[in-house]
Amino acid sequence: MVKAIRVYELGGPEVLKWEDVEVGEPKEGEIRVQNKAIGLNFIDVYFRKGVYKAASMPFTPGREAAGVVTAVGPGLTGRKVGDLVAYAGDPMGSYAEEQILPADRVVPVPPSIDPVIAASILLKGMTTEFLVRRCFKWTNALGATVIGTVSNKEKAAQAKDDGCHHVIIYEEEDFAACVNEITSGKGVDVVYDSVGKMTFRGSLACLKPCGYMVSFGQSSGMPEPVPLPTLGAKSLFLTRPSMMQYNATRDELLKSAGEVFANVASGVLRVRVNHKYPLSQAALAHADLESRKTSGSVVLIPDSVAQ
Repeated sequence: MVKAIRVYELGGPEVLKWEDVEVGEPKEGEIRVQNKAIGLNFIDVYFRKGVYKAASMPFTPGREAAGVVTAVGPGLTGRKVGDLVAYAGDPMGSYAEEQILPADRVVPVPPSIDPVIAASILLKGMTTEFLVRRCFKWTNALGATVIGTVSNKEKAAQAKDDGCHHVIIYEEEDFAACVNEITSGKGVDVVYDSVGKMTFRGSLACLKPCGYMVSFGQSSGMPEPVPLPTLGAKSLFLTRPSMMQYNATRDELLKSAGEVFANVASGVLRVRVNHKYPLSQAALAHADLESRKTSGSVVLIPDSVAQ
């Protein structure tokens, strides 16, 4: 038996229960991993609340972790006990001291990358990779002028330090009007919006004719339906992409993860693990995330590792 977080009913952070679970042995094509660090992402909140539906109840949340292989299924090659691996996406269930994973959904973690860093960056990093490299194909992503919107001054300072050319606090300013001023009325080529309901209409207003609206989250709630004439007014493109489709094949997954880890190792990506919580305190971590008390990456550490 190992410890894990279990959800028996949908609701607030209090529905996250800390209890014993049976892991079992890996079957063909599977491995068992002892998690060293677990990434906390807003998608975990969506599943806890029921915005996204879990396949069954009860369930263990979490879709990102890094750890050490402790057992491999029969006949499996390419993985061995002791390997440091990570995964992001499917299957759900990383809020656990140990878990069973499909071997083809984990990626090797380079020796130079600490498990905490791997667990804090893989899902966010691969999401960013497909958004800026494949979803909207920049000819030179690093040459783009970046306008960022955040909720408060502390996050504005961090965004500026991380490379945003212009930072707008959307709770204090009309960000669409600010973007219009910054771009001299031309608008922007693409908007990446993970906030949803609160910002969606403003994001559309920021786009230049034939611009791309990329909606990849809804932390403030689901946006209202968009009538087609709204897009037609400026011939806009609208997409709601998922990393699962963009990294559906093993080759796509390895290439995306490899690019993330290479950029971390070279220093191009600066990883901020600003918050660590014991896994048993996942409810507190969720509460802090939803109340905007966190910034940067949030990581859950299994209690057995933290001791």
